[in-house]
Amino acid sequence: MSEKNGSPEPKPSIDELRAEIQQTRAELGETVQALAAKADVKARAKEQVEQTKLRVKAQAMEATEKVRGAALAAAGAVSDKVREATDQATVKVREVSDQAAGAADQGGSSELVIDVREKVRNSPVPLSLVFAGVIAFVGVILIVRGRRR
Repeated sequence: MSEKNGSPEPKPSIDELRAEIQQTRAELGETVQALAAKADVKARAKEQVEQTKLRVKAQAMEATEKVRGAALAAAGAVSDKVREATDQATVKVREVSDQAAGAADQGGSSELVIDVREKVRNSPVPLSLVFAGVIAFVGVILIVRGRRR
């Protein structure tokens, strides 16, 4: 329509008016739908909960992978330490065995046995490393079992 009354602009035809009405109805429908979506608090809350669930699941998976990696690395490190301690203990046992064989040939085996007991008591490193290895192994098993559930 014209902005000034009585202007020489021609009046819109019926088809133009119908098209304008149709366009206004479509715009009004879109506006009503947008307002209804904003007013539907329950649906918006459900959508927010779903997004939060997905985000938490992703974070949990990421944390699980980090823990698994750290556990495997720790188990590997402990395994290496246990292997090293076992090798050292084997060397010590061979040395003591050789000393015992030499002492037995000389007849002083009781003093050697007392000496060996003292060396084992004063060297707690292999026992603690074996204990740490067992703990790491149990931890890895628990992580793997938890993953299967």
